[in-house]
Amino acid sequence: MISRPPTPKGEATRQRILDAATAEFSEYGIAGARIDRIAAASQTNKAQIYAYVGNKEALFETVFAASLERIVDVVPIDADDVADWAVRLYDEYLKRPDLIRLATWQRLERRPRGTLVDEGARLDAGKLSAISAAQKSGAITVQGDPFDVMALVISMSMAWSPVSNVYAADADEARTEHDRRRAILRETVERAFMR
Repeated sequence: MISRPPTPKGEATRQRILDAATAEFSEYGIAGARIDRIAAASQTNKAQIYAYVGNKEALFETVFAASLERIVDVVPIDADDVADWAVRLYDEYLKRPDLIRLATWQRLERRPRGTLVDEGARLDAGKLSAISAAQKSGAITVQGDPFDVMALVISMSMAWSPVSNVYAADADEARTEHDRRRAILRETVERAFMR
């Protein structure tokens, strides 16, 4: 059988399904998500969803993988300035709170221990190499495991994220509030890792 590239209409349908699924999974998680709601929101039906992306688990996997790729592509690491990276992550969580919530559902429902994704599929190999090189050059002064440095910087950037246990920031808050948080985040990461 010869595989044909998707038509523009088919690609548009697939994208509507993925957009609706992203919203559904970020709101309700895997167990709470409903294919019927995804079908209604994407103006498709269950059969089309299964044909385009498979079952609910496969659909979540597709949505989750895309969310990780977006974070990596939109917020690439600059290991020579991890404070700036932390601030840019903070800003991305404000723009796309659904992405951080997807990661939280992945943690809660699929991978309660260990790394967030399978070792073979980890998207952070480039980050770890960059952190290691920055440690060698002295840009990052902490000489611990690069994975632990990465985990700490990401955790600090999530202090006010939509899944914070203390306070979830919102993009609609006053700019002065966000600027204040950005400043303390930048200073804290600089002091912890760059001085």
